[in-house]
Amino acid sequence: MKVTEPSYAYVLLWKALSDQKVTANHALRLLEKQFSTPGPRRLPCVVLMDELDLLVTSKQTVMYNFFEWPNWAHSRLIVVAVANTMDLPERMLSNKVSSRLGLTRINFQPYTYQQLVRIVESRLEGINAFRREAIEFAARKVGAVSGDARRALDICRRAVEIVETTALKSAGKGQEGRQDLEQVTIRIVDQAIKEMFASPNVRLVQTASLHQKLFLFALTTRLRRLGTAEAEFSDIAQAHLQFCRLHHIEPPMMSDLGAICASLGSSRALLIEAGKQDLHQRVRLCVSEEDVIMALKSDPLFSRLRDL
Repeated sequence: MKVTEPSYAYVLLWKALSDQKVTANHALRLLEKQFSTPGPRRLPCVVLMDELDLLVTSKQTVMYNFFEWPNWAHSRLIVVAVANTMDLPERMLSNKVSSRLGLTRINFQPYTYQQLVRIVESRLEGINAFRREAIEFAARKVGAVSGDARRALDICRRAVEIVETTALKSAGKGQEGRQDLEQVTIRIVDQAIKEMFASPNVRLVQTASLHQKLFLFALTTRLRRLGTAEAEFSDIAQAHLQFCRLHHIEPPMMSDLGAICASLGSSRALLIEAGKQDLHQRVRLCVSEEDVIMALKSDPLFSRLRDL
């Protein structure tokens, strides 16, 4: 299920249970009635809430309701939540919400290089398309940045497309495909990775001004540290100014940082909370964290910043 705003979770859950689409407020009333009414013949309902971080709001009402309902005597409801933040209850949730959570928590660390190799090899089982060293190369590159299995698979998928395209061109010219193109090699994986550097999002970051890059990096650093999907403008600004002080860069005024944030929003690099223009304005990336890191990794300044 894709939730455009937290309260829309009510709409999606009620539609899944009844096949009826109603407004969020109406869905909330119907769900509360269903979960509070005895129904011996009603089947248990298991709700999987992925990307739980995105449902965090200032009042946390939606999260409270979803974790409160399973405690009702007649709800027959089980909620399994998945979040990017390992200590989400302690870090971001109020005591009111945290007290409703179950005691079972499983922490998942980012995939290691060895695990990424096994994941890719499991997808390629029975297919002799990659040389072993090419898989290891892709896994090492991704493991050093994020440990995201999806990114490793994307790189491998693009590498296969490069091989297929080259083979088709050779066949069209009446030439036999070269032997080293029969399998994906390190060279081809490296080409696939470089193409990802050339993606529109990466180019957008690479062509940004110094302070735009610093703002994006400050936001990315903040998101990674907290494990959240968004951050407040004040926190990003504080990190931005700290980077400037550490590296003897003339710091911008707070009004200038507001303009920088707005310009990144206009270029679709950021998604900025509408209707709010203060220090508590929520900001999130419209590009992936990996795109920001890939775009800045060759810059000596940001190489030093990554070591902080």
